[in-house]
Amino acid sequence: MRILVVEDDFGSRRILQEYLSPYGECECAIDGNEAIEAFRMALDEENPYRLICLDIMMPNTDGREALKAIRRLEEERFIYGNDRAKIVMTTALNDPKSIVGSFISQCEGYLIKPISRESLIHKLKELALI
Repeated sequence: MRILVVEDDFGSRRILQEYLSPYGECECAIDGNEAIEAFRMALDEENPYRLICLDIMMPNTDGREALKAIRRLEEERFIYGNDRAKIVMTTALNDPKSIVGSFISQCEGYLIKPISRESLIHKLKELALI
């Protein structure tokens, strides 16, 4: 499985990469702009990401905007249903507006920091990724 971790905080990036590396090839992006470009390149290479862990609060393009852009790219290429990337928001934001807004923007999961290995693995199982 190809995985993209999008996180502006180095420590959080490293932890997620450590947790996820047993399940696939992990790549990282430091903001939403980089995530969108990485996603576009993966589609062009016909080697798409199956999982994207996406922080909300990042400089430049935030996670919600990146999520919307990624879903637009999938729609433009007629990628729907189970063929779409599974996107899990990984954030410190625990308010109902952030949570509901993320699901409206079509994420599949929402994990609140600090993220434990167990909660992440549970989410991957829920999404049938492992």
